Amino acid sequence: QVQLVESGGGLVQAGGSLRLSCVASGRTFSSYAMAWFCQAPGKEREFVARITWSGGSTRYADSVKGRFTISRDNAKNTVYLQMNTLKPEDTAVYYCAADRPPYRDGYDYWGQGTQVTVSS
Repeated sequence: QVQLVESGGGLVQAGGSLRLSCVASGRTFSSYAMAWFCQAPGKEREFVARITWSGGSTRYADSVKGRFTISRDNAKNTVYLQMNTLKPEDTAVYYCAADRPPYRDGYDYWGQGTQVTVSS
């Protein structure tokens, strides 16, 4: 079983930045693709960004391209989400998720989430 623990959320003004972290337990983190999702009040959870096990490839939702950057440090079992130029519409609970090989059946593990609130 893998546990994911997010941190780094908080209250920030529009135009500001935050860096989210997600630490994973276990020895197999380096084999997982990792992703960030967000869920705003009254809305469904939606995809934000994904990174492959090696960090060699990333993918982003159109709404965050050019503003957010996903990265990982396999030596620290950690995935990051650097969030710049934040907008009020980025306000949501942000979750990290892990996808085991062969990466076919959706995400296998989820964290509890960290709240991000962007004030206008």
